[in-house]
Amino acid sequence: MSEHALNSPARAAGVPVLLAYPFRPFFLLTAAYAVLLVLGWTGYLALGLPLPLDLPPLYWHGHEMLIGLVPAAIAGFLLTAMSNWTGAPPLRGAALAGLIAVWLAGRVVMWVPGWLPHWLVAAVDLAFLPVMAIYAFTVLARHGNRRNYGLAGVLGVLAAANALMHAGIAGGSAAAFSVGQALAMGLIAVLIAVIAGRITPAFTRNWLRMHGGAPERVHTRAWLDRSAIATLVLVLALDLALPGSQWTAFAALAAAVANGARLAGWGGYLTLREPLLWVLHLGYLWLVVAMALKGLAPWLGLPDSAWIHALGTGSMSTLILGVMARVSLGHTGRPMRLPAGAVMMFWLISGAALLRVGLAGGVIGGHGNVLVTVAIFWVLAFGLFFAYYSPILTKPRADGRPG
Repeated sequence: MSEHALNSPARAAGVPVLLAYPFRPFFLLTAAYAVLLVLGWTGYLALGLPLPLDLPPLYWHGHEMLIGLVPAAIAGFLLTAMSNWTGAPPLRGAALAGLIAVWLAGRVVMWVPGWLPHWLVAAVDLAFLPVMAIYAFTVLARHGNRRNYGLAGVLGVLAAANALMHAGIAGGSAAAFSVGQALAMGLIAVLIAVIAGRITPAFTRNWLRMHGGAPERVHTRAWLDRSAIATLVLVLALDLALPGSQWTAFAALAAAVANGARLAGWGGYLTLREPLLWVLHLGYLWLVVAMALKGLAPWLGLPDSAWIHALGTGSMSTLILGVMARVSLGHTGRPMRLPAGAVMMFWLISGAALLRVGLAGGVIGGHGNVLVTVAIFWVLAFGLFFAYYSPILTKPRADGRPG
């Protein structure tokens, strides 16, 4: 059955609101799973609650953060954005429900792998990313949108990273798992640079134009954009070929400089009155911090967990919340204004990131108490998103349009 048959206007009339556009269910699932994941992990660490795992708990935690949580947010954004890029109808209704079921099945088996044969766990968990990559590439190719083929390609390589992680689990190979994890982290960093590099300066210019500012103060340079992304790709390549080497550290420092210069040109200081904008700049700043910490690690004696949590708890989580908060308003026909009090979720995730990176870097003591505090901040941040945005994402568009 073709994409157009699945998404025809005739069928759209009877589609439940929650299944009208990919961002609606996937953003809610992202927030809910972020809460569940950290509650389960903290219960295991702080209270000794059992997890039915047949793999090292750190493997499970890393896998579910990178492969369980982040791709759900990517699905909500990418599958929605593709409709804008191509003019294609969105994935919706039964087809969207099917994709959600594939993601949910992967999460279920990853929570109870000790009760199932690993081949079954791997087969179910590996399905989501290839299915999404094939669908994305099919839509982009059908509409001649070659510019975004790379994004579908990243999903395919992320699926390969997941396969490496499962191979490491099945074979008891820490090396294979580490390569898969490094590949996943590097790909997500590149994806941040590509997507945030498109939307952040554009949104900033538009906001300044609408509020009597000077959009020309937002500077983008094609050579700098290419350099920022290229240095991150280089870091990824060296991480795989020469992990822990000084060459990797030098590349990370170059990535910090290039991406920092790129961010500086976007004029984040001009957006301090608008949380829906400054949070995007802040999320990108965490990417710069992560690369700086990675680059300085050999000389400062920093553990990998410092830059990893700057990238994960800092950049990924901040941008996930920021993008979900903005897209949810824009695509439901509501004013581009954060609900009253919802800015607290941005402050909470920022606090979680600062505490977690400070703990990893040895700047903050009190390991157990800090971890619990980080978990509380994280759960509250994503819980607030779920609470504030559930009514928005489960109700029809405010302007009466379909979607």
